[in-house]
Amino acid sequence: MRTQALLLSLFFFLFLIGFSAAHSRKIRSHKPCKRLIFYFHDIIYNGHNAKNATATIVGAPAGGNMTILAGQNHFGNVVVFDDPVTLDNNLHSPPVGRAQGFYMYDKKEIFTAWLGFSMVFNSTQHKGSINFAGADPLMNKTRDISVIGGTGDFFMTRGIATLMTDAYEGEVYFRLKADIKLYECWSL
Repeated sequence: MRTQALLLSLFFFLFLIGFSAAHSRKIRSHKPCKRLIFYFHDIIYNGHNAKNATATIVGAPAGGNMTILAGQNHFGNVVVFDDPVTLDNNLHSPPVGRAQGFYMYDKKEIFTAWLGFSMVFNSTQHKGSINFAGADPLMNKTRDISVIGGTGDFFMTRGIATLMTDAYEGEVYFRLKADIKLYECWSL
């Protein structure tokens, strides 16, 4: 019986050491396994720019106009986009992918939106997609949204994307800088 108690104590001690070591590794691994910086360029259709538009209003408040964003911080507008993604802030740089998804303006009192989109890559450098979702308080200089998965080179990835409005021209064009930090990297 004493031998069993000793073995049980030893097993419990080794379990705690193993648990503690595994737990401390998780705590120390706050550095991203991959970091990427991209720019995406959103040109909202305004009734006159069909050739260049990469986004369009698909939902508007009652009585709203589908080519002009609503008043009251655009509350109620839903926009679908297919924006070029570049490695620098030049709209005319060769795209390395597309940002495809939607955003909706979700508050009357403050200028904010909710985003759900994928960056889809098909270049020599990256293949696959990274998926994003989260609140975008547009008046903040930087804001974080969740990286919630991916495919191809980014299979099952997780992380944070820090967005910054890099430029805007009225209500027709804006450029976002996305600083993507991935913390779960399966195939990178």
